[in-house]
Amino acid sequence: MSEQSAHGALAGMLRNLRLTTMLHHSETVALRAEHEGWSFGQYLRHLCELELQERTRRRTERNLKASKLPPEKTFGNLQRKKLSVAVNRQVPGLCEGHWLERGDNLLVFGLPGRGKTHLVSAIGHELIQRGRRVLFVQTYALVQQLLSAKRDLKLERTLGELDNYELVILDDLGYVQQSREEMEVLFTFFAERYERKSTAITSNLVFSEWTKIFKDPMTTAAAIDRLVHHSIILELNGKSIREEAAEEALRTTIATTTAIPTTTTQASVTQTTTTQNESAEIGEV
Repeated sequence: MSEQSAHGALAGMLRNLRLTTMLHHSETVALRAEHEGWSFGQYLRHLCELELQERTRRRTERNLKASKLPPEKTFGNLQRKKLSVAVNRQVPGLCEGHWLERGDNLLVFGLPGRGKTHLVSAIGHELIQRGRRVLFVQTYALVQQLLSAKRDLKLERTLGELDNYELVILDDLGYVQQSREEMEVLFTFFAERYERKSTAITSNLVFSEWTKIFKDPMTTAAAIDRLVHHSIILELNGKSIREEAAEEALRTTIATTTAIPTTTTQASVTQTTTTQNESAEIGEV
């Protein structure tokens, strides 16, 4: 078999095996291998590495799209210096993702505007880059999805679909105050994932106020027990990010407003001096 025929046969097999990246690079890599004196094993290994890299890239891209994570909330624009030392210390481990393998939960508490959503979203982005499957959803939206599934007799199927995600991030739990039927489907979701899959929750309500969400004290205690057991708890304190932004805007406005009269006054003084000089010159003439 000629070299051209052999390459054609190889291309056909790679196409049938759907090894598209290897197919795309096979000829180029073969020329490089011949030029640099690679063994067949080196040639094959390099092609396999290219295939795996491309598949990883495509999988990450798919997982990121499916995650529905806020695209702008990453570590690239998170103000880490405003997080406490205790929180910053735990961030690297959370990004590694070993806690997902244990089915641990992540609970992030803090008053509105403290950066809870940004922090868990940034962690979610990092986990996806490490091959994890993550879903970000507003708590009220998940509750409505589960409630609709229950009414359509598809709750088990929906819970199974959510089970495909290693981490489900429920944002703003504290803003949800459900009816008993809504509370029941949310509790079912927590119970299904207990000790198997991880859930991350952001909330502006401390545990003692969760009766506002679950209504019944017994159900509240049971929900907290399932979430706290095997969990990592972070508390975000300090000033509200929005308050700081407003204060900075106010300082900028004041500084700008203060600078205008100074400039105007200086211009008036210059104009007055010029006028006086001109008058003196006319008087001398």
